[in-house]
Amino acid sequence: MKFTLGWLKDYLETDASVEEIVDALIGCGLEVESVTDMTGALAPFTVAYVLEARQHPNADRLRVCDVETAEGVVQVVCGAPNARTGMRGVFAPSGTHIPGTGIDLKKAEIRGVESNGMLCSERELLISEDHEGIIDLEGDIPVGTPAATALGLDDPVIDVAITPNRPDALGIYGIARDLAAKGIGTLKLLDVPEYEGRFASPIGVGIDVPESCPLFLGRYFRGVKNGPSPAWLQQRLRAIGLRPISTLVDITNYITFAYARPLHVFDADKVAGNITVRSARDGEALLALDGRTYTLQPGMAVVADDREAESLGGIIGGEHSGCTEETVNVFLEAALFDPVRTALTGRLLGVQSDARYRFERGVDPLFVRDGIELATAMILELCGGEASEIVSAGEPPDTARSFTLRKDRVRTLGGLDMDLAEQKRILHALGFAVTETGDGLDCAVPSWRPDVHGEADLVEEVCRIAGLDNVPFTAMPRAHAVARPVLTTGQRRVRTARRVLAARGLNEAVTWSFLPARDAELFGGGQAELKLANPISSELTDMRPSILATLAAAVGRNMARGFDEVRLFEIGPAYAGDRPGDETVRAAGMRRGMTVARHWDGGRRPVDAFDAKADALAVLEACGAPVDNLQIVAEAPSWFHPGRSGTLRLGPKNPLAWFGEIHPRILDALDVKGPLVAFEANLGAIPEPRTKGATRAALDLSDLMPLTRDFAFVVDAAVEADKVIRAARGADKQLIADVSVFDLFEGADADAAFGAGKKSLAIAVTLQPRERTLTEEDIEAVSRRIVAQVEKATGGTLRG
Repeated sequence: MKFTLGWLKDYLETDASVEEIVDALIGCGLEVESVTDMTGALAPFTVAYVLEARQHPNADRLRVCDVETAEGVVQVVCGAPNARTGMRGVFAPSGTHIPGTGIDLKKAEIRGVESNGMLCSERELLISEDHEGIIDLEGDIPVGTPAATALGLDDPVIDVAITPNRPDALGIYGIARDLAAKGIGTLKLLDVPEYEGRFASPIGVGIDVPESCPLFLGRYFRGVKNGPSPAWLQQRLRAIGLRPISTLVDITNYITFAYARPLHVFDADKVAGNITVRSARDGEALLALDGRTYTLQPGMAVVADDREAESLGGIIGGEHSGCTEETVNVFLEAALFDPVRTALTGRLLGVQSDARYRFERGVDPLFVRDGIELATAMILELCGGEASEIVSAGEPPDTARSFTLRKDRVRTLGGLDMDLAEQKRILHALGFAVTETGDGLDCAVPSWRPDVHGEADLVEEVCRIAGLDNVPFTAMPRAHAVARPVLTTGQRRVRTARRVLAARGLNEAVTWSFLPARDAELFGGGQAELKLANPISSELTDMRPSILATLAAAVGRNMARGFDEVRLFEIGPAYAGDRPGDETVRAAGMRRGMTVARHWDGGRRPVDAFDAKADALAVLEACGAPVDNLQIVAEAPSWFHPGRSGTLRLGPKNPLAWFGEIHPRILDALDVKGPLVAFEANLGAIPEPRTKGATRAALDLSDLMPLTRDFAFVVDAAVEADKVIRAARGADKQLIADVSVFDLFEGADADAAFGAGKKSLAIAVTLQPRERTLTEEDIEAVSRRIVAQVEKATGGTLRG
């Protein structure tokens, strides 16, 4: 919503500066997006008079002008076709920066003739796109007058973002009302004339669809003269970004922005019979004023004559009955259209207009007659002619409602301790009819405020005018000494997983939950119930069955930009079907490239499945999964490499995570160069804590030094390392703190040393004494139990 300071002052008596007005608007809850003041930008440009314009001696399309400026007469070479003797234009001296072209003027010689400065076009001053000729000012404007003043651009333009609940602020008068209530001047009372009419309107009006248009008023004008509107009206419309068209059309635009009252004018001689608001017929077409033809549907409200639809109700007029400079007789429309139906029609047809923007938010139902009277006054003044009596159909809806504002409610709900008299003053200034009662203030809501529906809204009105910055900070009382947790277990797990993966060196990615059908099928998706009914693009047609699908694509995009070492993670939803339980929250990570070595030999090595396994275990442990009880099996979904992947599970029916190397077949289909290692954990599958709101167990550290013993076992090649680890850990659960594999010897050399089908697996066992320092006998006893447990569980033997 744009308006100029001068236009605002037509309705607000104030001496406030632009800065004070902007601060007041923001304080009222009206967000100021920008303030444009051309005075500063056009300061170097002044009015000049062309004493003589003669042909350039060396160029057919150039003229040499002697130009009278405030600093004297200068010679300017000009290529504009309209340069002539006796004209007044806008002059820029040498050294001036031209905003429309970005150049800095310098004294120059053009085709052998010296040129000092230039005469400017509108495009060069960023006024419009007109570059056909230089600016030709009308009237006897004194030489040296600032260009901004001469062009009517010395009036600052304020652009305000209006929220959908404030349709009254889509008119400058409504904004002036808020500022007056804020104390920035006095609101001028609106003087609405009443014209009785000289004759009966030859065009009648009717309503067939009262649910779409409850009220329709019209007035016939005869003998008008339509043409370009006065300069002051054109300047105001141009300042707010509107293109002047003709006096009649400009008047309707003026009333729309001044009072939030959309109007429309028909060339009465092009209207056949009477005008009726009806529902569009199936397949009916309308050539609109924007030059497009719209195919209408039943249910859309149209304003039609006895022959065809002439306009789309509340949205846009039709080309056939539009006013031109030849228009002599006019029919003026002022109607009330339903917000919901107007919005729906506009969306279906893709039409946006200033009228639709206001009607779909709700215009003042009691200002329809005032709007037609204000427009009548302007038409008679600027176009002449005679006005008929007003013809009408329907009745305005009853919007009368009243609410009581209790005396202490502004303090208890809004936090402001304010006198009742000041509350009454604010509400009265905003247009509420206020009556003081024993309970407080009885407030009748004005017709232009459809957003006020109760006492809380009255509190909001008082607080926003008083200033939300004046509301003191007050701590809410605690119901309990210790605050109860507000996050669910699932929400805490998401936060925890995000911190853990970031700490492990992975970068968080946020990808679409949609993906192409071919990618979905690679990761176990593609079912009909996972396809989108209305995808935003042909490449985003299916819900993703796995986060790894979109992460792999993200890795590919990074590699295409030269990043060979990629470490990404994402936490988000994956979908197995269209039922509520089919959506799961997962944490997934993916690595590619090199990483540091695991052992003392140092150096860098390629990432492998064990890096992904470590990431998965870290996430599961941080989120509360019983990692010591997890089973690790060499099974994983089909998008993992079958020999380099695994599953972490709590029993056969509860897999918690998958890890491993992505299958080369998948990488080829995605056009991603591998190898990629990844994991995906289902955070929702982790068992809930036994106690609601349970925290971690207390940290239990021993003050005695731990010690480590190494064991190497010869076992069958098929024996899993996890089986050896579990057996060793079970030898003494109190004393053994950790068991890890640090060496594997297998292959042909192992076959030669231990026999065919054998391997050597070395483990490190950490013993953590708690009560006393261990003796050699204690250590030997534990070692014997470890050896016995491993031999019993695996059938292996201690390597000699």
